[in-house]
Amino acid sequence: MRRSLLSCLSLRPVSALAALSLTFTLTPSVACATEGSLISRLEPRKVAHAPASATLVPLSENWRMDGDIPVHALLISLQGLANRDQPRLYLEYPTHWQWEIVRPLETFLEKRHGIKWERIEPAGADSSAAGLAKADAALARFAKFAKGVVVWDQAVRSSLIVAFTIAGVEDLVIVTGDQLPLAAKHGLRPVVDLRGKFTGQTDAQIYQWAYDHYFERCSRDYYVVLGGHAGPEMQPGIADFGIRQRAFFTDLSANPKHPDELALLNKILGRQNVPSIVLGWHSYAKDTEGQHTTLVGNHGLIMEGLHNLPNVSFTSQIPLTPDFKFANNHTVKPGAPARQAEPKVYIAAVATDAMGIGTWTKPGRGQIPYTWQVLMNWAWMNPPALQYFYEDKSPNDYFIGGLSGPGYMYPKAIPADKWPALTAVGRDLMQRLDLRVLEIMDYSEGNRHVGNTDLPKEVVDRYYDQYPDATGFINGYGSARTFDLRAGRPLLSYDYYLSIERPVEEAAADLEELIQLNPQRPYFLLMHVRESNTVEKVADILGRLSEAVEVVPLDVFLQLAAGSPTYRTHYQQPTDAIDRNP
Repeated sequence: MRRSLLSCLSLRPVSALAALSLTFTLTPSVACATEGSLISRLEPRKVAHAPASATLVPLSENWRMDGDIPVHALLISLQGLANRDQPRLYLEYPTHWQWEIVRPLETFLEKRHGIKWERIEPAGADSSAAGLAKADAALARFAKFAKGVVVWDQAVRSSLIVAFTIAGVEDLVIVTGDQLPLAAKHGLRPVVDLRGKFTGQTDAQIYQWAYDHYFERCSRDYYVVLGGHAGPEMQPGIADFGIRQRAFFTDLSANPKHPDELALLNKILGRQNVPSIVLGWHSYAKDTEGQHTTLVGNHGLIMEGLHNLPNVSFTSQIPLTPDFKFANNHTVKPGAPARQAEPKVYIAAVATDAMGIGTWTKPGRGQIPYTWQVLMNWAWMNPPALQYFYEDKSPNDYFIGGLSGPGYMYPKAIPADKWPALTAVGRDLMQRLDLRVLEIMDYSEGNRHVGNTDLPKEVVDRYYDQYPDATGFINGYGSARTFDLRAGRPLLSYDYYLSIERPVEEAAADLEELIQLNPQRPYFLLMHVRESNTVEKVADILGRLSEAVEVVPLDVFLQLAAGSPTYRTHYQQPTDAIDRNP
């Protein structure tokens, strides 16, 4: 077994490693439904082609509850209603929004899909008066798609999240009490008033009320956890899509320390279709990423984890242009002679966590071979965004699927009987997107700091069985120790995690140490790059290494590793330490 910095520095006990057989008998899986039928159930209806024109409203940088959230919530709810049957309203999110391709995608929709933007932008765009002016102008165009308003209580943050549910079910625009005159100007009267209704109540009580009154009328294919930013800030970018799909919204906790919230969340997730989509992100103030994603997996659901992903009610309806086809930059050609590894160090760099919140537009892309993990569900949920990435790629950009399947999921947390439906969707999407490698990640029993991120043999078996067309798999987030090789298809784990904060000099020293710890050649060093590190930074780090290394595309990396397996098959062992609160 080769060594990583994690295995050398870990304070947890590590079991002895045994050399295991590389040969297994694979049992074909039985899918519970065809791939196409599952996706067609989830997929929003598409228009025949992008609209010739659409309204664009810029939003400010202020997302505080006591700042511009009241105006933003009004516009987002109006957007979800206006875009119900066709894409009409697009919101221009601020320059520093986490989803960094907001502006490039806007330009792409204009140039590639032919949309002419009709901007609503009063003078003094960042002032509160300008915000109300934008809302006034937007209501003048789109109030006809609403049946009235729901009034949220500015003294109770969670009442706004409840209001998003009500907006979708009842076709209402979300307003504050101060905005009622503006709504009345456009013929919108109060239908539901939440002011004073939840005073002194817990979130469990508030969402139980919403469940009792609205859940039966909500979608069973979409649930929104509107978490992420907490307290005085909210970034509900995904809410327009949730409203369009009539989803149920909460920010309920998956933390056992909050038993009442956890019980209600289990009830909600247990009533959703399998598979179906959980949109958004866990609350930073309540639980952990590991807790929430584990619970979603327990129910066999798909996590699409970005609470501030904007404009999906618009982009989900836009089809690919007729002349476009997904085509990846495969270096390894089927049937061609396999390249043989030389006695040296090979490195493959992989960026995960969605290309749209990473450094796609930052300096250095194209300098070195680089791998990007694709959010596969965007094939049907956000087609123009994926078309943008595929058409904008350089010859050195290579795409893989993940994380762990269609969406973000932890395979160890998914019951065995729920795997076939999920992998049916995953296979379909990998074929559509021309992806041949799948990335796996599991934080259900640990993370890069504690516990265990390795995979047991039965989980590895399922991947080889249920993704028969995948040419290989990679595993981990931080470094991990799961390795396998079956019929020329390797499963390799990361040896290194490049954090955002790690300086170039220290990262280069880390890699030097890893190379010295693994003297056998060839040595295949798989490197995970956290999304905010630029390609330029990675190239700088690799250029400082004293031993000559070759940076190769991931498909070449896997082919070389399959031909020269200087690693031993290993899975998670029953005696390995775990931590269920990662």
